[in-house]
Amino acid sequence: MSLFSPDVFGDVHVKNRVFMAPLTRMRSDNDGVQGELAATYYSQRATAGLIISEASQISELGKGYPCTPGIYSEPQIQAWKKVTAAVHAAGGVIFLQLWHVGRISHSSHHPKDGLPVAPSAIKPSGQVYTSTWGLEDYETPRAMTLGDIAELKKAYIHSAQMAKDAGFDGVELHAANGYLLDQFLQDGTNQRTDAYGGSIENRCKLVLEVLNDIIPIWGAGRVGIRLSPYGTFNDMQDSQPVKLFTHLIEALNSLHLCYLHLIEPRATTAGGNDAISSDAPRTGQLFGKLFKGKVVLAGGFNADNARQALTDGEAHAIAFGRAFIANPDLPKRLETGASLNAYDRSTFYGGTDKGYTDYPTLA
Repeated sequence: MSLFSPDVFGDVHVKNRVFMAPLTRMRSDNDGVQGELAATYYSQRATAGLIISEASQISELGKGYPCTPGIYSEPQIQAWKKVTAAVHAAGGVIFLQLWHVGRISHSSHHPKDGLPVAPSAIKPSGQVYTSTWGLEDYETPRAMTLGDIAELKKAYIHSAQMAKDAGFDGVELHAANGYLLDQFLQDGTNQRTDAYGGSIENRCKLVLEVLNDIIPIWGAGRVGIRLSPYGTFNDMQDSQPVKLFTHLIEALNSLHLCYLHLIEPRATTAGGNDAISSDAPRTGQLFGKLFKGKVVLAGGFNADNARQALTDGEAHAIAFGRAFIANPDLPKRLETGASLNAYDRSTFYGGTDKGYTDYPTLA
């Protein structure tokens, strides 16, 4: 199996197995409307087998960072249409990642809704960016009621339909990195005593319900999911991670999804420094073969270990993040052995074209 051979993931044909990971760039306006440069940025990277868009909040309450895009209002949809049209014109395939941050937010991002929401009223450690890009301590979130959960599921349905209207080729459900759905999964953040808390089965309930809600819109072959077993980003922990994610992945098998996207915990941060841990658990080894469909791995990959993961049968594709930021033509560079552009971390979040659309490609 080669990184550069075509394949079929669910109902989607991919031209190679070098995927572009979802990458938060914070270049939308304050209303979550993508900027004019987004179409250029994504179309430059259309040689990826699959582009997974930056995480996009499904509602105002789902927002947790300044200038991240949304997928619930008409202006947002119109802006995303320009992106999908540009990617398709360049021969690319693009999924949208559906996002609700839960407790990893601040009331300044959604003043009409007040405090952030979460499965339980447990305050995260650390600080959060407010709507004015200032740093403040996290607030203690409000525990969601059953009515809140019902409204949340409606928001996922609405945004999944909006993604289809915007011209995407599919959607990825973000249930990783300590955001809302991950908060429901893990017992460090979910201390509920109702049908959505307690047992592993109950804690997996919301993720499975949301998937079953959006599959009728897209078809299972155009829906993926992202998970981060063992991930500690955003103050996450679970007392039995292997048991939890084994149960969830086995439950996912019956849904026949387009793919399962797993983050390797050896990449010790999400958006932080570049530390790589050699002794962290191997997500691909632990969980990859439990899934009966296509598996995508992300986190600290280069050309060599990406090829090895495919050879070992741990994955069918590899999602690259920082390397794709700095190398719009990453598949070509990996295939030819060309050197990679170095990325400029100071331009990752916010800003203009610098570090966004100005990285050079091979002649």
